[in-house]
Amino acid sequence: MRIAVIGTGAVGGYFGAKLAAAEHELVFIARGKHLDALRRDGLHIVSPSGNRHVRNAVFTASAAAIESVELVLFCVKSYDTETAAKAFAPLIGARTTILSLQNGIDNPEKLAGLWGDDRVLAGVVYIGAQVAAPGVIHHANGGKIVFGRLHGKTNEAAKGVERVLSAAEIPCELSDNIQKIQWAKLLWNAPFCAISCLARANVKQIVESDALTRLAIDCMTEVHRAALTRGVDLRRSLFDDTIAFSRGLGEFKPSMLQDLEARKPLEYEAFNGIVVKLLRQAGQTAPINQTFYALLQHLDKKSREEAAS
Repeated sequence: MRIAVIGTGAVGGYFGAKLAAAEHELVFIARGKHLDALRRDGLHIVSPSGNRHVRNAVFTASAAAIESVELVLFCVKSYDTETAAKAFAPLIGARTTILSLQNGIDNPEKLAGLWGDDRVLAGVVYIGAQVAAPGVIHHANGGKIVFGRLHGKTNEAAKGVERVLSAAEIPCELSDNIQKIQWAKLLWNAPFCAISCLARANVKQIVESDALTRLAIDCMTEVHRAALTRGVDLRRSLFDDTIAFSRGLGEFKPSMLQDLEARKPLEYEAFNGIVVKLLRQAGQTAPINQTFYALLQHLDKKSREEAAS
């Protein structure tokens, strides 16, 4: 199968490498020093479950010269969704399926607006990984994908993707209620990504602090209310489950803290801004997420200015 990875970061690189090992034909879209290293030395995955080195693949910055593919793993940051989606138009053929492996809840909807509901699948990823150096991805734990159609029941295209992922030894699960899964993931991302950046704390430090844990739970309460505006009711026991899950992550740094330390743009719009927006539209307030949003916006601007100076 011809497969394209749009955004060869930690997520796209890790799953793309496993698919390449299963002898699929891979195209990796990347940019900058990362792309230079991929072209020169290939893609290196360092993992406790086994290292991988991908050289027999196409590494490129543009989809313009690439023929259509059967599967797209769409892994760009949420703020790049619209731009990247339009740029990979040459990859879309009559039978192309697009699997969004992004943070946030509304990216698959944006893709569906361009390419239609029938060919877009929303995915939620559970993985601990980061780009350690250009061309090198360190995988610490996890690697599961839960995915499904935004609307309607599972179709043959989704089942086909499940077969491809499973054959590549990627743990995966098809869901008929993927939007609820997305919101459950946001229940973690909204508080832990924001707090990690603002307090410069890893997950272990957050859950070992009573004050920061209470702050995380207050943030989750607003996420819960925002989900209700979309007709998604998250059970309150998920709060405790989320904290318990976090205690098992050790000194893991959330993706947004990794981005901050690398002086990359932050995804606060997808994590906290969406909560503020939905509650405001419903005539409600979101003081915790509004505060996170304002502080992260300032932090993001300051980081970019320092990186440019």
